[in-house]
Amino acid sequence: MLKSRRGLMAAGLAIAVVGAIGVVSTVNAGADQIESVPEASAPAEASDAAGADAANATGPLATASRKPPPLLPWGDRPKKLKRGAAGATSSKLRSQGLSAAPAEAGESLVPKGEYGPKGRTTRNSILRTAVTDVVPPKPPGLKAEDKTVNFMYNTGAQSADTAGVYANITIGRPELDRDDYHSLAELALQSADGSQTIEVGWTVDRVVNGDDDPHLFVFHWVNDVAQCYNGCGWIQADGEIKPGATLPYGVTKKFGIQYYDKGWWIAYDTAWIGYFPEEIWNKQGVKFNRSGYVQVYGEVAAGVNKDKTCTDMGNGTPSSKDTAARVSSVSYIDGPPVDLFIYSTAEKTYPVAPVTARSFRYGGPGDC
Repeated sequence: MLKSRRGLMAAGLAIAVVGAIGVVSTVNAGADQIESVPEASAPAEASDAAGADAANATGPLATASRKPPPLLPWGDRPKKLKRGAAGATSSKLRSQGLSAAPAEAGESLVPKGEYGPKGRTTRNSILRTAVTDVVPPKPPGLKAEDKTVNFMYNTGAQSADTAGVYANITIGRPELDRDDYHSLAELALQSADGSQTIEVGWTVDRVVNGDDDPHLFVFHWVNDVAQCYNGCGWIQADGEIKPGATLPYGVTKKFGIQYYDKGWWIAYDTAWIGYFPEEIWNKQGVKFNRSGYVQVYGEVAAGVNKDKTCTDMGNGTPSSKDTAARVSSVSYIDGPPVDLFIYSTAEKTYPVAPVTARSFRYGGPGDC
C-alpha cells in the first residue's frame, strides 16, 4: 500500500477501539484511535484527475469523461461560477461577490508532501485522536514536540438511504491556533457501516493549502482507509474551479453530493466541480451507490495534549448567537424526511445549537 500523504495510516502504530461493551483491543495496523458512540447517543433510524489517480491508486479505473447530472442537487441548472483571478484572497472574493478563485498559475491543486490530518465520525464510532506525520507550521525557532491530533465536532447525523445530500453551509475564516491543524465544515455521505465515505466542504488548513483562507476540499474513504485531499481518483469536470480553490468567507453557499452515471458528483454553489467514479470502490469489491448514513458537521483538529484550544470553529461566533455559522436546509435526494440527530463531542468548548430538524448553528471561539 502506498504511503498516505496525510500520515494517518502509518504502519506500526497502535489503535484502540472501544466497543459498545467497553472492551478495548489494540492492533498494530495504524494510528487512529476510535471511540465508539454509545448506543443511547446514536441517531434513530429514519422512515487532477487521471494523474492523481495513477499516483495514488492501484489497478485501472475508468477515466472516460462522464456528463454531470442536468440539474444541480437543489434543482437549478448549472452555470459557471463567479470566478476570481488566480491567487485572489478570500477577503477579495468576498468584497467582489465572487464564488471561488483557482490557485496561482502553475501551482498544483493536490498538495505536495504529507497531507494534514482529517477526522471522521460514523454511525458506530468517532475518530477522536490520531497520530500524524504532519506538524502544523510553526514560527521560526519553534519545534513541534508531539504529533497527536485531537478532533472535536459539531454534528448533525441521520441513518438515511439516499442518492445524495445537499445543504447550505456558512463559510468562515476561523482563526487557527499555531499549534492546531485545521478548522472545517463539510457534508459526509457514507455507507451504512461507515466504511465508505464521500466528503465535500471548506477547510482552513495551513499544511494542505499554505495559508489561512478557507479552501474547497473533497475527500473519500475506502474500506475505512483514508485516501487523500483533492485527488486519489478524483475526476475534474469542465471548468476552472477545482478542489483546493480559495473560497469567500462570511457567506453561505450550497454544497452537494449526488450519485449519477456510475459516479459520486460534487456540486458547489452554481456548478458541478467533478466526481469520484464508483470504480474506486468496485475494484475493492465494494458496491457503493447509495448512502446508509449522512452527516454534516464542523470539525477542529487541535494539537497534542490540549485541554484547551484557541482555534475557532465555523466563524468563531458562539452557537448561542444568531450570527453564528450555520448548517441549514439539509436535504436528501431520493431519501427519507430529514430528521437530524444534532450533538457536540466537545460541549464545553464548542456547544451546538439545534434550530430545526434540518438546521443548526455550530462553532465558536474555542476556550480563548
